[in-house]
Amino acid sequence: MPDGSTGSAEPAIAHEVLSVVFRVAAGQVHVLLWQRAMDPYSGAWALPGGALRFDEDLPTSARRQLAEKVDVTDVAHLEQFGEFSDPHRVPATPSSARTIASVFLGLVRTDTNPRLPDDTDWHDLDSLPEMAFDHAVMVHRARARVAARLSYSNIGFALAPREFPVSELRDIYVAVLGYPVDATNLLRILSRRSVITATGGTARSGRGRPPALYRFTDSYLRITDEFATLRPPG
Repeated sequence: MPDGSTGSAEPAIAHEVLSVVFRVAAGQVHVLLWQRAMDPYSGAWALPGGALRFDEDLPTSARRQLAEKVDVTDVAHLEQFGEFSDPHRVPATPSSARTIASVFLGLVRTDTNPRLPDDTDWHDLDSLPEMAFDHAVMVHRARARVAARLSYSNIGFALAPREFPVSELRDIYVAVLGYPVDATNLLRILSRRSVITATGGTARSGRGRPPALYRFTDSYLRITDEFATLRPPG
């Protein structure tokens, strides 16, 4: 009996896994990119990643490719945040008519500075280079995710060093949020939610009273106040 088929073969579908990895340095948020050497988009910058293997799940693929392609293994936090499935997001090739991307958000602490290959570098989010495919959209959506999570979770643990004065943590929040944050108010909020804990130590200081050092209470993602919002001043 006829099965309703038109007789044409279904196009192949490829599945890639990409990672948007952020790090705060010198008061700016930076994203990890590598430069493509082949068409399409030869010379453009792209997110690290590649094809999902049949024998691995998505998080395993993301971590494997960060390690193999850009030598990054010390990622403090990694979470899947989006699927990108526009049929035309990647130009068709003979082996694949369309490519679906599972995209992860990765965070690296400020006191971690992995040695990168020559074709890989950190780029300031405020001055991104030309990027391949839809990767710039992924970067901006990932930053929005981090900024939102700062309000209602302890995700700052994955960006801050293991011990820090409140002023340093404030600078990280300012870099991600994009507006001023009062250090005293930030300390009050995070202490009340048991997000950060005093270590009992002090930071080295050239003059004046040495500032107290703090650490994040937990080193895994924890929702602290799901309805909280850190708003810009005024």
